[in-house]
Amino acid sequence: MTAATHTTPLPRQVGLGTGLRNTMTLTWRNLVQIKHNPMELIDLSIQPIMFVLLFAFVFGPAMAGSVSDYLPILIPGIIVQNALFASMTTGVGLNTDVTKGVFDRFRSLPIARTAPLAGRIIADTVKQAWSMLIVLVVGFAIGFRVETSWINLVPAFLLLLAFSLLFAWVSVFVGLAVNEPEKVQIFGFTIIFPITFLSNAFIPVSDKYPTWIRTIMENNPVSLLGDAIRGLLIGHDVTDPSVAQPVAGPAIAALLWGVAIAAVFIPLSMRAFRRGV
Repeated sequence: MTAATHTTPLPRQVGLGTGLRNTMTLTWRNLVQIKHNPMELIDLSIQPIMFVLLFAFVFGPAMAGSVSDYLPILIPGIIVQNALFASMTTGVGLNTDVTKGVFDRFRSLPIARTAPLAGRIIADTVKQAWSMLIVLVVGFAIGFRVETSWINLVPAFLLLLAFSLLFAWVSVFVGLAVNEPEKVQIFGFTIIFPITFLSNAFIPVSDKYPTWIRTIMENNPVSLLGDAIRGLLIGHDVTDPSVAQPVAGPAIAALLWGVAIAAVFIPLSMRAFRRGV
């Protein structure tokens, strides 16, 4: 006579605490992967160095008269541009996991459904913090200086990372919607390059531009983020040192852009996640 066996069915939903632990576990898993794929961190380090040096020494003398005069414009702009490009690594990583069947394994586990997505986003946000640090170190090495207070680096970091967390859902959706990592990268270059160059990331907004271009540049989230970071680190308008650069207005507007973007792409990402894995 065999003894009856009792099995406990897996819960259909997990609690908030369990979901957070699942997310942190997968965040750590994505960070540990750097040890096995150091080229990923090298890419996040070399690209910002290349952009800073090329823009500073090639465009700086022509746009501002000298490299040192151009750096207050360039460094905040490069920081924002680099954060947006770095967010595309989220989509590439997700797409790789999906195409290799890793997400099939995640789906079979009793974990929060959002944990694989959130874990990837948080891990890549940590990588973006590293990338921002690289930009600042190179900027300091060639003459950039914080003209307000060093403590303002903290809110500048937090503002950029908060926007990156929200904007990363665009990359999540693309990574889940396409079938090859290369297509995510193509999307990144196709969308992010126009967004950053139609902004004040590299050159101040001027009346010489047509009205429609000037309107886009002034209300672009890249411009708003760049203005907020310049206000925190420089403290004055880059074209007129006697005029204070506001921080709160551009920062709030940039975050509202981020919230609107996330409100659109989080549901789309979750739908693509449920269908694709």
